[in-house]
Amino acid sequence: METEEIRRLIALEDSHWWYRERRAILRRELRELGRPGVALDVGAAGGGNTRVLAEAGWDATATDTSEAALEVARQRGVNAVRADARALPFESGSVDLVTAFDVLEHIREDHLVTEEIARVLAPGGHALIAVPCDMTLWSAHDDAVGHLRRYRRESLTVVVEKAGLEVDRIWSWNVLLRPLVTWHRRRRSVGSDLHEMPLLVNAGLSAVVRAERYLPVRSLRGVSLFLRARRGR
Repeated sequence: METEEIRRLIALEDSHWWYRERRAILRRELRELGRPGVALDVGAAGGGNTRVLAEAGWDATATDTSEAALEVARQRGVNAVRADARALPFESGSVDLVTAFDVLEHIREDHLVTEEIARVLAPGGHALIAVPCDMTLWSAHDDAVGHLRRYRRESLTVVVEKAGLEVDRIWSWNVLLRPLVTWHRRRRSVGSDLHEMPLLVNAGLSAVVRAERYLPVRSLRGVSLFLRARRGR
């Protein structure tokens, strides 16, 4: 992702419905995982998700290739290390949880990233991964933010399992808004969708996507995929 896009993301992530609801998903998953340990947030940008990990009691470190993004993370009180996701500077088996939200689609050798995630995880450790899904949704937004691909459930599962991780579950997110996203990107998209929204629009979209917490829609087609995996003991 280009520096300008990273800066735009950082400016929006505290208020934008997309990032706020993803943080809610992360909090839910952390509650299920139970006792905190050592966490690594790969591709953390300004550390929005890393802060969630730290607030939940995890000893969390943010990594990214952008020094500008990491400087913002440090200013927010986040422990941050510059690192390539394909060669993480951490010892094998030293981490209890790895999060990688919107990372794999930016890297041609995505298998190297999942292999590194598997390597640094301790036996029994978990990985939480989020990616954009479905190439039929490809638009100018994907080009603008540096995506190389969008995933299917099968392709994401394969790249994770080949790294030696066991998939606990995989589910769709942003299902209810998929028709709106499809219309917007096909009819109006001319670049990145990362921009500030009117308060009422932001609140309305947030309410719709929050409804997915309570509805049985995770098996349907959405805009993103989430996957939770673990390293065997």
